[in-house]
Amino acid sequence: MNDVRRRTVLAAAGGTAVAGKAAAARAQAPPAASADEARPGREPGPYETRIRALMARMSVDEKLGQLQQFAWTGATGPGGGQTAAAEKAARRGRLGSVLNIYGARTTNTLQRMAVEESRLGIPLVFGLDVIHGMWTTFPIPLAQAAAFDPAVAEWDAEVSAREARSNGVHWAFSPMMDVSHEPRWGRIAEGDGEDPYLAARLAAAKTRAYQGDDLRSRRHLAACAKHMIAYGGVEGGRDYNTVDVSEARLRNFYLPPFRAALDAGVATVMASFNTVSGVPAHGYRHALTEILKEEWDFGGFVVSDYNGVQEMIVHGYAADRADAARLAFNAGIDMEMASTTINEYGKRLLRGGEITAERLDDAVARILRLKFRLGLFEHPYVDEDTAITGPTKASRAAARAAAGRTMVLLKNEKSTLPLDRSGAIAVVGPFADSTDLRGSWAGPWAERFRPVTVLDAVRDAAPKARISHVEGVDASGRNTRGIARAASAARATDVTVVVVGEAATLSGEASVRSDLGLPGHQERLISAIADTRAPFVVVLLSGRPLTMEGWLDRTPAVLQAWHPGIEGGNAIADVLFGTVNPGGKLPVTFPRTVGQIPVYYNHENTGRPYDRANHYTSKYLDLAHGPRFPFGHGLSYTTFDIGEPRLSVSRIRAEALRKGDTVEVAVAVRNTGRRTGDEVVQLYIRDPVASIVQPVRRLSGFRRVSLGPGKATTVRFRLSAEELGFWTQDPQGRFLLQKGEIRVFAGNSSLAERGRTLTIT
Repeated sequence: MNDVRRRTVLAAAGGTAVAGKAAAARAQAPPAASADEARPGREPGPYETRIRALMARMSVDEKLGQLQQFAWTGATGPGGGQTAAAEKAARRGRLGSVLNIYGARTTNTLQRMAVEESRLGIPLVFGLDVIHGMWTTFPIPLAQAAAFDPAVAEWDAEVSAREARSNGVHWAFSPMMDVSHEPRWGRIAEGDGEDPYLAARLAAAKTRAYQGDDLRSRRHLAACAKHMIAYGGVEGGRDYNTVDVSEARLRNFYLPPFRAALDAGVATVMASFNTVSGVPAHGYRHALTEILKEEWDFGGFVVSDYNGVQEMIVHGYAADRADAARLAFNAGIDMEMASTTINEYGKRLLRGGEITAERLDDAVARILRLKFRLGLFEHPYVDEDTAITGPTKASRAAARAAAGRTMVLLKNEKSTLPLDRSGAIAVVGPFADSTDLRGSWAGPWAERFRPVTVLDAVRDAAPKARISHVEGVDASGRNTRGIARAASAARATDVTVVVVGEAATLSGEASVRSDLGLPGHQERLISAIADTRAPFVVVLLSGRPLTMEGWLDRTPAVLQAWHPGIEGGNAIADVLFGTVNPGGKLPVTFPRTVGQIPVYYNHENTGRPYDRANHYTSKYLDLAHGPRFPFGHGLSYTTFDIGEPRLSVSRIRAEALRKGDTVEVAVAVRNTGRRTGDEVVQLYIRDPVASIVQPVRRLSGFRRVSLGPGKATTVRFRLSAEELGFWTQDPQGRFLLQKGEIRVFAGNSSLAERGRTLTIT
């Protein structure tokens, strides 16, 4: 990360607000040992030695308690909270973790129950859905992926970790790395889009930024790679639905981000709600144990998703709660979130030989290991006087900079953008003066901090302009009485900014849409503005790709702003007026219509690919071929020329690649326009002949560069066996690097045409 940008982020958590009058010394002091029993786990020595010593003193009930996570509130799952149960279990030493809890005073109070009142004083680990910010809401993860810049994910994770850890949160249920080709699925907003390479790069970056070099640091917290596995492939985009996936697709599409997070040191993994080829993911031993723990040697622990273990009964996979506990625990679930089947039935299953003492000890050791790594035995409490209780000036600046890098300019005819800061500007639309900019998974904890609206930001950015505002239609799009007034405002101004999209509640978990058009009558608003023939630009707010067939052709400029977070209005204004030159690219394909879904760039070829001259080829009769906007697309206020990729060698032996040799690819890029701007140089490969049909394109490298007018640079990539090979259908995991030709392409989207051939011998 650029040092200047990193310092901006590092300063973001520097400002703190007082959260109470409790003395810091008391907050940090370890509990005194009782006269009859010293607290185990606090003696000096290596973690593993201390873990073994502690487990030797634990009863079966206490061990099973470590596997239980209760929900303090029901904010992120069905049903209410388990507050009373959590307090009781903490005092008895029968609880390992609590989620949906935050705040220095609240977490300290519950932690004292566990540390000072239970027999062994084992501290709790507190988890929270810190997905894209705690107090300071950053753009949604899908938007962050559009930056094609791992530094943006790092900014989010660094600020989030500081804010959360100071409030007693040790563990973020992030990053979510579910590759998805399904824009109807609401949780596409929470991930990194459709490409496994991009998702892997961002997963690793975010994991490292959350966790830092030392989890004991009060500036970092444990990350959680989720959801394992193939959750993004749910049929019809319906949440919690079925996935039928081959071994090759599992390993080539869905697993790479998890492997990258593991290589980055991720502390925990969360299972997914879906079934995988007939088996609920919470009972899918092949992924949770055979691949994750055995093949990859993962030393952290696996947590269930909310009630996911007992939901295997509803799936029709487990006979009852005891059976669900047995299946999940033996599959590899170490900690159970919300539901209590393993805790309740563990002793019975042990007595019956249906689970083993060795497996129980393994799960407990994994959980204790994280608690030791977090330093909770030495410092179980947080300082209530220095807890960060809201966004700071620096954290808002980081969020604004991040949002600016996520904006994607989809269309810009006749250089409609950037706008002049003088003259008359109308700002219309249901989201023009709306604070609904945070997106899904912002959390109720962030709601009291008001995002900057687009209208307020435009007024601040253009103080000399005459700015008018008309809503036009409401957020649901049902009230159309203001459309005529909005059109009148457009006629009376030099340019109109139309801010439309979908509310945050229309994306996220359990928020699936069958129609991806603008809700309600927002299209009518755009049409009315277009009818005036006055210049206008559409700013599109969404948590997913939306379809635009009814209005795009009549719209001169479109800025995809996603759900940009607390500083979203300012970031949008920065782009509208040219303070920031947009450089984002689409991390997911935008379809023309819902009937075209799934449509994604890295698809396999058919035996009859589309040919306009041949009727008997793969196509739709009633739809133009190809997506509305391809993966990697994004315009700028300047222009760039990207040269052909130059290979360091044109031929290389497969054996040399297996031993670690690489092929360097050099790509020249020049800013041919009149403004400084960013371009994302994208590298794709295609393996045209393979033992398993390969995607027509596969992203294998990207680099975002900033260039002044007329300036040029050369971007260099390295292709290794990892990029050039693929996984086969072998259930034991077989990676294959085959001899033959590989096409290497470079460009500014997945439609890149300039390429060279690499031959593997």
